[in-house]
Amino acid sequence: MLYSMTGFGKATAETPGKKVTVEVKSLNSKQADIAVRLPSSLREYELAIRTRVAESLLRGKIDLTISVESTAAETSQTINIQALKGYKQQIENLGRELGLSSPTDSEWYTLLMRFPDSMKSAESAPEVDDAEVKAVMRALDDALVALTTHRRAEGEKLENFFAVRVKRIADRLAEVPKYEGERVQRVRERMEEGLANISGIDFDRSRLEQELFFYIEKFDINEEKQRLAQHLEYFIDTMREEGSQGKKLGFIAQEMGREINTLGSKSNHSELQKLVVMMKDELEQIKEQVLNVM
Repeated sequence: MLYSMTGFGKATAETPGKKVTVEVKSLNSKQADIAVRLPSSLREYELAIRTRVAESLLRGKIDLTISVESTAAETSQTINIQALKGYKQQIENLGRELGLSSPTDSEWYTLLMRFPDSMKSAESAPEVDDAEVKAVMRALDDALVALTTHRRAEGEKLENFFAVRVKRIADRLAEVPKYEGERVQRVRERMEEGLANISGIDFDRSRLEQELFFYIEKFDINEEKQRLAQHLEYFIDTMREEGSQGKKLGFIAQEMGREINTLGSKSNHSELQKLVVMMKDELEQIKEQVLNVM
């Protein structure tokens, strides 16, 4: 069962007056490379957050963003009621002394709000409380689950991709035997033609057969065929196992490449060379996508 290292997850959680949003995305990487962006009020919890992310996602280039927004009806400034009371009292006293009429209600609002200190800045926001921390961790866990679900969906696509490429390599490997008999015959013919072109030389036919046997043995590809078939089967079996299999699949792909290369060097036949090239093409696609596997 494969998991891709590529994925995205998002989750929210709320407390009275606060809304927490967590977004996490990941790409392929050899190790767990975690970048975290979060409010300054949560800095003391960054290590715990990183640990939770690393334990859940294991590998990948991970980008985590946590934001906290207020949902309460509050602003950065409030009306300075005590100051306005003092201004109103002074204006009323001034009106009595000068014999002026009092302003109407709407005029009072306009007049009082013109004073420079009619508004005051709100006090600093309180430190993060336990409820907010729990909401952050809850949203973080939900986002990690969402990302893991996404990774699994991408992993299923990779499984199908690998299964197709492995089958294509197996199909090409199954075509190899039909050229092997012709390959041996061509080697025999070339050796006999070479000897026939040398005039005045008599040769021992039995010795020729013996030398031909040793020559053909050097180019025998049965072991390579068997090992490649085993590697293909092992790749599929490993792909179906639980856990992080990306590195293991990468090693198996390397072994597959070694056997295919040896087949190519020993083939000594144009049609076999074509099959080797096609197998290499499929293998390169496998190697490229294995880098995305957990």
